[in-house]
Amino acid sequence: MQIDETMRQRRSIRGFRPDPVPQALLEEVIELANCAPSSMNTQPWHLHVLTGAPLEKVRAGNTERMLAGVPPSREIRAHGKYEGVHRDRQVEIAKQLFAAMGIERHDAERRQDWVMRGFRQFDAPVSVVVTYDKALDEHGPVAIFDAGAVTYGLVLAAWSRGLGAVINGQGIMQSPVVREHARIPEDQVILTCVALGWPDESFSANGVKSVRRGVGEMATFHGFD
Repeated sequence: MQIDETMRQRRSIRGFRPDPVPQALLEEVIELANCAPSSMNTQPWHLHVLTGAPLEKVRAGNTERMLAGVPPSREIRAHGKYEGVHRDRQVEIAKQLFAAMGIERHDAERRQDWVMRGFRQFDAPVSVVVTYDKALDEHGPVAIFDAGAVTYGLVLAAWSRGLGAVINGQGIMQSPVVREHARIPEDQVILTCVALGWPDESFSANGVKSVRRGVGEMATFHGFD
């Protein structure tokens, strides 16, 4: 698949078939993602790939803690509540997803179920936990920027191989659970996770593609004729 086609067609997938994803295919996808650039070639990222029993333990732990009212525990600063245009975009994609799934505004039970799906990594057969080297925290947010590059490379490479993915901050909101079952070393910071697998074409929300700004709205050009 051509890179421009991959980038234009890719969308977040939130419904997956239960079919396993072969490790060899995941290694191929990760090898491509690892081509991402990084500051001074530091390559600060690590990918912890979970399936089977370890992933089920993460799902169960996340669900149990959230339903018990345990406050989220992330290892990076939370973004807090969005305001202004950023809040508008957040609301817009939520409306698209709920409309696709037929979830009414007053349907608190189904809205709550949708939220919990995120904590379960959308029931995907694979979850890739993205971390970076804690030693680079003192250098500012550069390592997070670099880890973002490899994460985007991961979802693009997955899409090019017929896999679907969604970058899912909900999946690591109970980071102690993730750290325990993914056996993440203490010298790494948990950043996010990527739910990954074969798209379920019957899952309505998988057809949703977020609205994007035009070039004229997000880019400025200087010194051109």
